[in-house]
Amino acid sequence: MSAAPTVDRERRAAAGGATAPDAARRSIVAFCCRECAYAAADASANARTPLPPSVRLVLVPCTGRVSPLHLLEALSGGADGAMVAGCLVGECHYREGNLNALDRVLFAQRLLAAVGVEPERVRMFTMSAGEPGRFAAAVREMDRAIAALPPLVRA
Repeated sequence: MSAAPTVDRERRAAAGGATAPDAARRSIVAFCCRECAYAAADASANARTPLPPSVRLVLVPCTGRVSPLHLLEALSGGADGAMVAGCLVGECHYREGNLNALDRVLFAQRLLAAVGVEPERVRMFTMSAGEPGRFAAAVREMDRAIAALPPLVRA
């Protein structure tokens, strides 16, 4: 069953039709804390707020558990961007988890810049559980930022 999209793409290309543009196939991995960001995402979904299809959510207990390696692995695994969404600064349910996450995101951005990759591919956003609009805005902002970047070249 997984061969069908490939066959369909090959048929369109053979018939002179264009395949889907690279922008449509971009993906963003969003690491969301359980207490705030994932709850805001859930409220956003319950309100039927449209979100870009490029975003895939990963539930984490706290953004403080997200390592720079998780972010880099998401990029090397095929994602064009990675975002970390957690509690508001100073209001982390695990005291300092979001501050640790912010430090790790900044570290990952420095690593990306050092190897010639756009640091904007990794970002951090904060929100409370009662702000589904803020979650949707963060996802749309990340989607626009990634769409404006050239495709990520992988070796």
